[in-house]
Amino acid sequence: MERNHSRVRQSARNSEAPRGRRRWWALLGFGAAVCCAAAIGGLAARDSSADYAGLEQPVWAPPAEVFGPVWTVLYAMIAVSGWLVWRRGGFGSALSAWGAQLVLNAVWSPLFFGAGQYGLAFVDIVLLWSAIGGTVLLSSRISRVAAILLLPYWAWVSYAALLNLAIWQLNA
Repeated sequence: MERNHSRVRQSARNSEAPRGRRRWWALLGFGAAVCCAAAIGGLAARDSSADYAGLEQPVWAPPAEVFGPVWTVLYAMIAVSGWLVWRRGGFGSALSAWGAQLVLNAVWSPLFFGAGQYGLAFVDIVLLWSAIGGTVLLSSRISRVAAILLLPYWAWVSYAALLNLAIWQLNA
């Protein structure tokens, strides 16, 4: 009898191992998706420090050196948030919103830095802000932690939207 219980426990552990590994591979997948968005933005913004410094800016604009560290932390939080939603809810509307915000995020830097289209970049960032809000709302129904992880991102994008608007107005 004890031997049967031992086999059942071993069988259960063996069936959980692939699922456990798949969970960690999925986290890497979410990290890779976020890294792709970051890379698109990074390519568009490379060598833009001088351009950014040359723009008329509001007095409350941060120095260019602030953006890299802030976005590194935010991108990690975005990846973990998406992963947590996937783990608890699978692929659904919350992850669709997560994907939409990531695409809008990736588009902003090429518009702002690459093309110098501050007005179009502002339209994009307003859509991004809305998509983050929708993602927070939909994620909160699945994982409170996932939603909370997106709040600093939403706050930063709020600030960035105001900065984008100010730069657009000052450099029109």
